[in-house]
Amino acid sequence: RSATAAMAIRRENRAIRMGVRRMNRFSALFDQLDGSTGINARVEALEAYFRSADPADAAWALALLLGKRRRRLITGRRLREICLQATGLPDWLFEACHSQVGDSAETVALLWSQAAQAGPAASAAPAETEPLLHPVVQRLPQLAALQGEAQAEAVRACWAALDPGQLLLVNKLLSGGFRVGVSTGLVTRALARSAGLEEALLAHRLMGGFTPGAEAFQALLQADEQGQELSLRPYPFFLASSLEPQQLAATAPADWQLEWKWDGIRGQLIHRAGGSSLWSRGEELINEAFPELIQLAEGLPVGTVLDGEVIVWPAGQDRPESFASLQRRLGRKAPSAALQKQCPACFIAYDLLEQAGEDLRAQPLRQRRQRLETLHHQWLQTGDDHAHLRLSECQALHDWQQLDRLRDQARARGAEGLMLKALDSPYQVGRRRGSWWKHKLEPLRLDAVLLYAQAGSGRRANLYTDYSFGLWNGDPAAGGELVTFAKAYSGLDDGEIRELDRWIRAHTTERFGPVRAVEPLQVFELAFEGLQRSRRHKCGIAVRFPRISRWRRDKPAAEADSLTSALALLEQTP
Repeated sequence: RSATAAMAIRRENRAIRMGVRRMNRFSALFDQLDGSTGINARVEALEAYFRSADPADAAWALALLLGKRRRRLITGRRLREICLQATGLPDWLFEACHSQVGDSAETVALLWSQAAQAGPAASAAPAETEPLLHPVVQRLPQLAALQGEAQAEAVRACWAALDPGQLLLVNKLLSGGFRVGVSTGLVTRALARSAGLEEALLAHRLMGGFTPGAEAFQALLQADEQGQELSLRPYPFFLASSLEPQQLAATAPADWQLEWKWDGIRGQLIHRAGGSSLWSRGEELINEAFPELIQLAEGLPVGTVLDGEVIVWPAGQDRPESFASLQRRLGRKAPSAALQKQCPACFIAYDLLEQAGEDLRAQPLRQRRQRLETLHHQWLQTGDDHAHLRLSECQALHDWQQLDRLRDQARARGAEGLMLKALDSPYQVGRRRGSWWKHKLEPLRLDAVLLYAQAGSGRRANLYTDYSFGLWNGDPAAGGELVTFAKAYSGLDDGEIRELDRWIRAHTTERFGPVRAVEPLQVFELAFEGLQRSRRHKCGIAVRFPRISRWRRDKPAAEADSLTSALALLEQTP
């Protein structure tokens, strides 16, 4: 049996080596995208690839570029172990290299390539005439399923057949770290151009996921709807942009629909002939987490698609619960009856995208809104439980001076701001500036003291960019102590990051693995969206979306805010 197993491993190794030698084209595309910063250049590179690639290859490339195939097959630690065992390099050298590179897959690729050049390495064989990607991607899970030395042998055989660019790509696929700076919209645009299709049509076909395969890819690019199974798929979401007040100056308030911006998750509720479904904006099917909303959908007329917000809103209350209540429902495959009662889900409908099977997205918003109001009125006439479906409330706006005053009322309503939508706007795809604006509340702010720092990753791997901040628990003049309050990773520009990095290195007091404790001297203003009580945090408070808003060079640490200030903000938040 051991001889048979060894032969099977050798056969698998040969198959993997053959496959990886045939993926040069996708490896070149990866390099192009990784090294380019221009949108047009990236679109052109993607379009050229999709025009010429084998359909099976193009299908897998599409799945990878859309970010649907990022499952970790082998941990970065295991790849490191295999590399060090084979090369004999010391742990400290790997650590030193990793601290500069910031990524295990890339560090392994660089060290293996250097070791191979220094010794009798097995160099990559010449590429075959038809470079293919899909045999590699399909075989990597088989390689990862091996155990112990069999797995190590297979990985080394795979690496030995690769040039450095391919080695990095395969390691990222194995470790689940394959990412390249292209958005779903950019990939969709390039694919649509390569096939001569409307971008909106292709975006709709891709909603809800794509299972890679040659036949699936060819069906995706068909000129007509034949063979497309869209019965339960959502439409691509139309997204709002942050408000630019100057864009409103030349328009009349009456040309806009004003709504509350609810603090839930965006969703589409669908009832078609094939059944009912609830999709999040992240293209996740969340039927199991919200069975009461699926039951609600079953009661809607067949051929209905609602766009709106999933939120927790108990019957009889004049405002919804916080996002924390919704989080208790997210990810649950079978929420108990008790949890459904404690955190009842509600769908706030603010657009009607399909009625009786008719796609309404090209109609102006005012017409879609009228149809939605009629549908909701008819729903209210039924004997069903109405608590799970609400119509988004519109606010009257007579002049632009009212805008900020209305926005300031949002927190008391349980909302996070306002939405402005042009009444003549169609329902578009993705983020299209000018038709839909979001006008969020000013964030809450506190001054906090820098306590800890950790190096970032990727291009910032050798810089301290991840920060932990504290607030005073008690009066600092009377022996009060700083308690960790929040972590923040954004808000400073490159120059400030480099300056702070130098300061952190010069003022480190202790080290805990990759974390440095620093002298508590630097004060930063943190901005955040909300606070809530939490038993999981030492300070007793959880912070939502914290980020650095400015470096308070003018303020000594003793004048930073306290937990009392944070609790006061928490109590003031309705």
